[in-house]
Amino acid sequence: MPRNKYPEETVKKILDASLKLFLEKGFEQTTVLDIVDNLGGLTRGAFYHHFKSKDEVLVAVFERYFSEHNPFKKAKEMEAANGLERAKIALRIGLNSNIANEENISMTKLAIPLLSNPRFIAEIIKSNQEDSKDFAIIIEEGMADGSIRPGNAKIIAELFFLLSNFWMYPGLFPCSKEESIAKAEMTKEIFDALGFYVLDNELGEMYFRVLSTFDTAD
Repeated sequence: MPRNKYPEETVKKILDASLKLFLEKGFEQTTVLDIVDNLGGLTRGAFYHHFKSKDEVLVAVFERYFSEHNPFKKAKEMEAANGLERAKIALRIGLNSNIANEENISMTKLAIPLLSNPRFIAEIIKSNQEDSKDFAIIIEEGMADGSIRPGNAKIIAELFFLLSNFWMYPGLFPCSKEESIAKAEMTKEIFDALGFYVLDNELGEMYFRVLSTFDTAD
């Protein structure tokens, strides 16, 4: 078999075709043969040259998605009054992407039934670890300019992700609307006590709009 001169293009074709099928048919209903049939002439051998399984493709799909939709890197490039305002901008970008963007909403719905997949959970953890590093840089900026109380930016960023993306995530910890409100209020109290006043009313309203996405997901 001739050597593939453009492996990146082949991988992109596989990921693009897989994502389209996962969103249209669902992950469980999509087969490797379905993916191969949508690769525009590429063979099953080309698929298995790059991926061992459909699960591995799924991980790569979300890995690419997380990399392309990092709100903290985007926020670092935007003008802001201080570090605290930049932190709020980053959170608004992240939350708004799950409110206004149909593809992101579809990705969120795709993720919900996959929370029992250990490899998928591992990818979420990896993404959160990387994002928390970017968030910590923004928090350090706020500590330097006085908009955030001095402290350990790395620990604060990690705690924020632990609470907001795991404990407050209804797909992992099912809860009622009232419990969700209580969790949000407690999370705000925790970070206010740390001098990190990032959770304002606007972000709270956006958070509950995102929750409605989970409520309507299949």
